[in-house]
Amino acid sequence: MSWDPLLLTLKLALVTTVILFLLALPLAYWLAYSRARFKPIVETLVSMPLVLPPTVLGFYFLIAFSPRNAFGNLLDSLFGLQLIFSFPGLVLASVLYSLPFMVHPIQAGLSSLSPSLREASYLMGNSKFRTLRRILLPNIRPALLTGIVLSFAHTVGEFGVVLMIGGNIPGRTRVASIAIYDEVEALNYGAANVYSAILFIATFTILLLVYLVNGGYLKRFWR
Repeated sequence: MSWDPLLLTLKLALVTTVILFLLALPLAYWLAYSRARFKPIVETLVSMPLVLPPTVLGFYFLIAFSPRNAFGNLLDSLFGLQLIFSFPGLVLASVLYSLPFMVHPIQAGLSSLSPSLREASYLMGNSKFRTLRRILLPNIRPALLTGIVLSFAHTVGEFGVVLMIGGNIPGRTRVASIAIYDEVEALNYGAANVYSAILFIATFTILLLVYLVNGGYLKRFWR
């Protein structure tokens, strides 16, 4: 059994989560407070990965990023960037596929805050950015933590999207979920069990910590 798939999975989940946080924060803010007429369309696009089969997204990513097509050829000719069967391609696919898991908790957290918080901050002369950073975000820490953890855990468990866009290249795109599938196909149930147990324990521990923190159980324990 190789540790490379687990290390690659950890790397993918960390990179994806950081990028998702940077992208989802302004998007969630806009969705929480915007009154634009096309807002339902944006919300639908953000939420589609929740119900759309991952192989569908993976297939269209594969077609779009292929050097045989216009967009993929443009990326290759201008930037020398080939996204299919590469780690950057895995990151991009994971970001798009896990987007709702970061956006929805942050959007819900912002929407639950009283409008008076923003209004009072604006009356004090604070900009929108300062209000977000100093007033709103500290009040939605449980939502931020939930979004970060769900995005990380969801990326760890991805299979269809990463298989379609990244293939199964050892050391480059062979993440833990694909390694489990390979070991089962090879009837190597011992290695598959080790991979599965590590992912099970890791995701259970992460989610349990989130519930303990958000529920205030850790504060009660240390009192």
